[in-house]
Amino acid sequence: MARQQPRVLIGRTAAITGGARGIGKETARALLREGMKVGIGDLDLATAEATAEDLRRALPGRGGNGVEIRAYALDVVDRDSVRAFVEGVERDLGPIDVFDSNAGIMPLGTFLDETDESTRRQIDINVNGVINCAKEVLPRFVERRRGHLVNVASMAGKAGVPGAATYCGTKHFVVGLSEALRGEMRHAGVDVDVTCVMPAIVQTELAAGTKDTRGVKKVTPEDVAEAIVEALKVPRFDVYVPKAAGVANTVIGVLPRRGRESVARAIGADKTLIEADPSARAGYELRASESDPRLETPAPPKSLTP
Repeated sequence: MARQQPRVLIGRTAAITGGARGIGKETARALLREGMKVGIGDLDLATAEATAEDLRRALPGRGGNGVEIRAYALDVVDRDSVRAFVEGVERDLGPIDVFDSNAGIMPLGTFLDETDESTRRQIDINVNGVINCAKEVLPRFVERRRGHLVNVASMAGKAGVPGAATYCGTKHFVVGLSEALRGEMRHAGVDVDVTCVMPAIVQTELAAGTKDTRGVKKVTPEDVAEAIVEALKVPRFDVYVPKAAGVANTVIGVLPRRGRESVARAIGADKTLIEADPSARAGYELRASESDPRLETPAPPKSLTP
């Protein structure tokens, strides 16, 4: 069978949610290097604008004209905000070819200690945010009969991990939603691709203080960005980062329940999140707790009690 010819990304337009930091920022950098035009949306507009300027200065662009990147205010929980983001990117950079739903939060702690506010916030951002983005961009893709939707889930979308029960549930949702959308696009007979990205623990602020898992090293945001670029050039649905994690997931998946749980204990996967260092996570947990602009916070707290 002949190998599929990689797609050329030069000149195409991408939109990335949660693009101010971490995986979103590095994905923007990788796409700009491929010659794409990129719009990044984030709840923190000031940081998104700083990121756009940083990438603009760091990357020369093609033909000496500089890279094309713009930052936009975006609250994925608000459907109107998502629509404004999509319309802004298309107005400024052209029709969106790639939409990367990357925004998400991962507060850690036991389910019984989790507040109702934290539960709601995770579902709002990690579930409803992905839904809002898909509902805004897919009709445009279907009308044009082309486009690529990338949903960033997690390896936690394939297994329940102690210490992140609600987070795991939201990522299971993203995997299931992505699979269904892929099927619906095929049924509609349109050339719209759907990719689900499932990284292991990524070395970003979101994973601060988490314990290492034996045999599965933490990956970098650059690793995830590179995998996304590969999936855009040669489309595929399942994108595990690292790739070996996909093989391991397949092998472990054929084991009975007790066998899977024994493997998890053997490699320490049952402790990596539930025994995360609260002091190392304090800054991230505080920022994640304030990721809903509808919350009334007269004065931002200066510290977070673990």
